[in-house]
Amino acid sequence: MRTITDEVIRQTLSRIRQYSVVILKAGPNKDKNDREKITWEHVRRNFALRADGVLPIVCAISDGSDVLGIGIFSATVEETKEIMDQDPGVKAGIFVYEVHAGRSFPGDSLPE
Repeated sequence: MRTITDEVIRQTLSRIRQYSVVILKAGPNKDKNDREKITWEHVRRNFALRADGVLPIVCAISDGSDVLGIGIFSATVEETKEIMDQDPGVKAGIFVYEVHAGRSFPGDSLPE
């Protein structure tokens, strides 16, 4: 493990910025008949948000819990709520979500 100096920590912390963290959960209509079609449109929308840089991190959860995914939005909590309220899966009640203010370092990413 690398040794991290106080100076490295201070420099890195000076770059921190606000993000919004979404926790996507199963909604009351999770068993809706046309959920596959609606979920596909939810995925398409996430791809577009990702391509636009609004949703740089998308992580599907597959552990069998009611948590279905986590997303990191490069937007305020209010903007993220507006975006999520227009999601086809949320509108259909297949998904519900929580939004939390978060902080992280620009440029962080998942490893290849």
